[in-house]
Amino acid sequence: MSQAETHHTFCRICEASCGLVAEVKDNRVVSLAPNKAHTGTLGFSCMKGLHQHSMYDSDDRLKYPLKRVGDEFQRISWDQALSEIGAKVKALRAESDQSVGMYVGTAAGFSILHPIFAEGFMQGLGSHNIFSSSTQDCANRFAAAKEMYGFPFFQPFVDLDNVECMLIVGTNPVVSKWTFLQVAHPVKRLKEVKARGGRVIVVDPRFNETAKVAGEHQFIKPNSDVFFFLSFLQDIFARGACDEAAVRQFMTGLDELKAMVEPWTPEHTAEVTGISADALRDLVSSFVAAKGAAIVTGTGLGMGRDGTLAQWLAECVTAVTGNLDGRGGTLVGEGIFDFAGFAKKNNMFMRKARSRIGNFRELNGGFPGGILADEILTPGEGQIKGMFVTGGNPLMTMANAERLKAAMERLELLVVTDIYLNETASLADYVLPATSPLQRPDLPFVFPLFLGMQSIPYLAATEALVEPEGEQRDEASIYTDLATACGVGLFGSKAAQWALRLMKGLNRLRHPLSMPGLPQRFILDQILKRSGNGSFKALLQHTEGKAREQVSPGSFLGKRPITDDGMVHLAPADFLKAAASLEQRHEALKAQDADGSFRMISKRTHSTHNSWTQNIDELTNGEHNRTNFVFMHPDDAERLGLGEGDAADIRSETATIRLPVKALKELLPGTVSVPHGWGHQNARGLGVAGALSGANVNILASDGPASVEPLSGMAHLTGIPVHITPAAGPINSNSWTGT
Repeated sequence: MSQAETHHTFCRICEASCGLVAEVKDNRVVSLAPNKAHTGTLGFSCMKGLHQHSMYDSDDRLKYPLKRVGDEFQRISWDQALSEIGAKVKALRAESDQSVGMYVGTAAGFSILHPIFAEGFMQGLGSHNIFSSSTQDCANRFAAAKEMYGFPFFQPFVDLDNVECMLIVGTNPVVSKWTFLQVAHPVKRLKEVKARGGRVIVVDPRFNETAKVAGEHQFIKPNSDVFFFLSFLQDIFARGACDEAAVRQFMTGLDELKAMVEPWTPEHTAEVTGISADALRDLVSSFVAAKGAAIVTGTGLGMGRDGTLAQWLAECVTAVTGNLDGRGGTLVGEGIFDFAGFAKKNNMFMRKARSRIGNFRELNGGFPGGILADEILTPGEGQIKGMFVTGGNPLMTMANAERLKAAMERLELLVVTDIYLNETASLADYVLPATSPLQRPDLPFVFPLFLGMQSIPYLAATEALVEPEGEQRDEASIYTDLATACGVGLFGSKAAQWALRLMKGLNRLRHPLSMPGLPQRFILDQILKRSGNGSFKALLQHTEGKAREQVSPGSFLGKRPITDDGMVHLAPADFLKAAASLEQRHEALKAQDADGSFRMISKRTHSTHNSWTQNIDELTNGEHNRTNFVFMHPDDAERLGLGEGDAADIRSETATIRLPVKALKELLPGTVSVPHGWGHQNARGLGVAGALSGANVNILASDGPASVEPLSGMAHLTGIPVHITPAAGPINSNSWTGT
């Protein structure tokens, strides 16, 4: 047997991208450990990152293309799969280019080439029917940035090294890490802020893990973030804490913003938010007095009913207090090249297509996932009849999954590219086996690489640690091959398709014994060289990362916004129009408090990551990791006659799930919490996860155009009104509803 070899790499399952040291033996990663000397990630990695090789080495890994024949899957060759898929796509496109759609999941986003080539394939087909996981967790941020700064990927982030007052609203970075921003060791970084005298205040319906580190916490009722920020802004203006001359130099819409928030006093919103007027004004006082203040938001805010308006108002708070582009406030990163300028010049992320169902605008190259079932089920020109799913598992992550499952069963063609036969792949006509992150060379994903969203900036590269097994192929090569089979050019360019096929052929001559594929390392090398950042080979020598300078305060305003006038827009017309209906929402929330219902929020199980890692036995052992629970405040459970471990029915207007009860005194009374990512009973190829109990909480969320937030296309996945009763029967551990 060979000796183990040591390699340096980085994790690609979340934004943190922690530096890792891998021991590799006989084409297997046998262990992963934190890279203690890493420049940017401070010797940290979570348990999920350290056990990921068990997920990739599972006996359940897909190694060969599969075709559904009746109720079974049969192994077929790549040539057969590509030929048959191509023929079917050609037939569907003869009816309409829009008859073929694509869903792009989160796993695709943590690769640099995967989403580019998937998008290029759809451009080749001439279809704008792309749906992504962003409309489940972060599209509100893209919508706010597009309207305010001109570019959806301009995402201001906290200057962690200098911030004096930080509000963390609707997110839990100690468990979930930062949204988009690379902060590898959140506990250490939060403690550093406190050690130099800064305040960190968590505003959340749960006294969560981050609040325990921060030491300061303010309960807030779910779905009320927008009213919290309305009053926050109102009080800023009322006390004259806005430097109007400075704001008007770089921003428009200040007068309209002031007029919009004027009625929303802290007294007016206190009942709905649960935050007293005095408590809110104390937060404002701390914020405006600090020499550097910032607001950190996340999915808890974005998945609520008014996530886009809430994100917009949070951005406005930092802008009007002088903290946008300021030391200790929020910075707008700069990547390895001017990505925003490149996108504007080439009209990227600027398309103005509209969806057939609901007339939703395209945002960041995609439509709301909440209308996908309708696009499949509704007859007419442009009806989606074929789907490609890549790097995601929409049946586990999207709203009203039962209805989406029924819709996908109606498709004439469903092709899934994945590493597992998961819930969505279990419905597919063809399943194509992809490589894992450890089987490909890579650079960091788009936010750190192209946008500089790093709390400690650095560059890094990794080789593939192990070779693909069987006939696994990387996604860039898969979509190049699919474009050929479908008779189209990637990116709508025959020249690009010819060049990529030539590259693929030359790579085959160099590596005749491997799976045919693109020279990924060469493409990554060109990205670095053409942006003036040296070669891939040279970057590999920096095993602890190659340090870069942090973006400077004052480098954004008046220089880099790509709005038509170069100004930050504080009062986008569509946002003001939407805000006009908030008084009705305000009254509806008060009525909801009186009807005996609970507001259900989401939660992550500490040892697992969304729906990704339940198939790792090391992360799902022990009583608390074999199922999810409905967490309730002990007083609420006692009032309902529910004890620890009792079965409860959780009913929304859409569906019912059944779960055991677990008391959680850290929850705001009237709020319940159910971890997401569970309910894998419908998967054919998840040996560990499929044997777990648990319910898919997203079954409770509503889909369809009336349920989608119109500004960003976000589904409403947290703060859902639910009624809870003792269960009408035992928990069915073989069902993803538990009933």
